Amino acid sequence: MIQLVEPYTEEKIRALKMGDMVHVSGMVYTGRDAVHKFLHEGGKPPVDLTNQMIYHCGPVVIKEKGKWVVKAAGPTTSSREEPYQGHIIEKFNLRAVIGKGGMGAKTLEACKKVGCVYLHAIGGAAQVLAECVTGVEGVYLEEFGSPEAIWAFRVKDFPAVVTMDSHGNSLHAAVLEQSKERLKQLV
Repeated sequence: MIQLVEPYTEEKIRALKMGDMVHVSGMVYTGRDAVHKFLHEGGKPPVDLTNQMIYHCGPVVIKEKGKWVVKAAGPTTSSREEPYQGHIIEKFNLRAVIGKGGMGAKTLEACKKVGCVYLHAIGGAAQVLAECVTGVEGVYLEEFGSPEAIWAFRVKDFPAVVTMDSHGNSLHAAVLEQSKERLKQLV
């Protein structure tokens, strides 16, 4: 298990390889469809995304005793962000994208160019992953609605697997190719 601790530098990210298991500790910003479209169309982010991570997550967050508390923080399907993600990685020098299901060639190319990785989080473990959130440091673009807003999470030992690295390797592409080959054999 690799401890990936903020600051998330290009050097740390380029040292990661497809298949590496990591525990992320530091700041992570959530961002789903509305945020990606907003940023892609030239919207100014309310936080500095340079050398940061975007987490494809629509968390369940409530106020308890005047404090934000994260009840569920599972990954959402990342492929919806493929039209935007590569551009956003390059524009803001993102170091990681966290989600589930993987992404495509445009995102992989941007990861290679900038020094970014795709981290696959465990689907179906929203409550367990919420326990990795040690604090909510802010919420931005609330006008998009709670699940679509940018939530600034401080996380500790958030588990994920590198499934797309900054060297052009993609577990998702490899599985797709293997599946195509297997299908040919079966047909």
